[in-house]
Amino acid sequence: MKPLRNFLDRIKPTFQPGGRLSAFGSVYEGMESFLYNPRTTSAPACAVHVHDCMDSKRAMIIVVLALMPCFFFGMYNTGYQHWLACGATTFPFFDLMIYGLLAILPRVAVTYIVGLGIEFAVAQMRHEEIQEGFLVTGILIPMICPVETPLWMLAVATAFSVIFVKEVFGGTGYNIFNVALVARAFLFFAYPAHMSGDAVFVASDPIFGFGPEAADGFTCATPLGQIAASIGVPGAVTGINGLAISRWDAFIGLIPGSFGETSLACVIIGAIILLLTGIGSWRIMLSVVAGTLLMGWIANEFAVPTYPASYIKPLDQFLYGGLAFAAVFMATDPVTASRTNTGKFIYGFLIGVVAVLIRTYNNGYPEGAMLAVLLMNALASLIDWVVVRSNISRRKARLKSSCAAKP
Repeated sequence: MKPLRNFLDRIKPTFQPGGRLSAFGSVYEGMESFLYNPRTTSAPACAVHVHDCMDSKRAMIIVVLALMPCFFFGMYNTGYQHWLACGATTFPFFDLMIYGLLAILPRVAVTYIVGLGIEFAVAQMRHEEIQEGFLVTGILIPMICPVETPLWMLAVATAFSVIFVKEVFGGTGYNIFNVALVARAFLFFAYPAHMSGDAVFVASDPIFGFGPEAADGFTCATPLGQIAASIGVPGAVTGINGLAISRWDAFIGLIPGSFGETSLACVIIGAIILLLTGIGSWRIMLSVVAGTLLMGWIANEFAVPTYPASYIKPLDQFLYGGLAFAAVFMATDPVTASRTNTGKFIYGFLIGVVAVLIRTYNNGYPEGAMLAVLLMNALASLIDWVVVRSNISRRKARLKSSCAAKP
């Protein structure tokens, strides 16, 4: 890699003030810091600074790596669901993976091209460094959407989210809402016919001539969609082939759903990676689980036929839909989540409670994780403010008590 380092050093003056390409200095800085640790660090005399190679770019890359189990399984499941829809009885592993890759790759490319293009342009206009937050956002957006979402819709949603949720507020670190979730919410409310939240649309044509051909217009509701559409006590949820889905299949992720959200097993692997590296907050993850189980138990104890989702067992809340994925990769976003330790417990707990409430008592929207996280994003600062004020009040009370006790 030394030739690359030498090349970057050689062209650096061209992008510095006074150079021919000084207007693109932020582009050079972004590429250099992505490939190497920056050489400009604080002086040793500045004792308040910590010298560490783990900068925000490296942290974002670790999150991307943690997403890879869900991403690769999404490739397999996309092919698997399509093969099922075509009535196949054999499922060649590499064929399924190639089909899934061909399905998702254009969507990942669109989100990165649109999102990074906007961030590069804004950085140039503001003469600022290019931030790294979109490294994660760019892969999250296609993972939380149905794989059949048209490319132009993804482009519009990505542009809307990056501009009005991130850049308008000042860029990376200033947004109050999770950028990827707002893109998903934009699609849901702007194009409800395509993003109903309860159906998976299986492509009838092979992708680039690859894969078998399914019947035209073939669709299948997700497990949560089937439960919400039930009349009275819901029966067994079924897959694309009409057979009942076992809990093991749901845990592995061989069910209809958005591209990267179906596999609880892969989400758990991603959570372990984030926890071992210290990137993810165990307080938020644990409290989301606690809130989900408690509210799920209450809803199940008082289940009524009017709300079929109330019959879902508490643990099954994590098997269907994107709640587990949201708890690990969305709720733990350090920019939009609560910052105080106590606040993180409250924030995560309320996400679990609200997600189950929406799932259970709103039959028109069977997946509540997205709205639950966005609602708590809006309240995260308030939660922290209440926690800090409470701590200050307690300390004042202790101080007054100790002063009064002195003679």
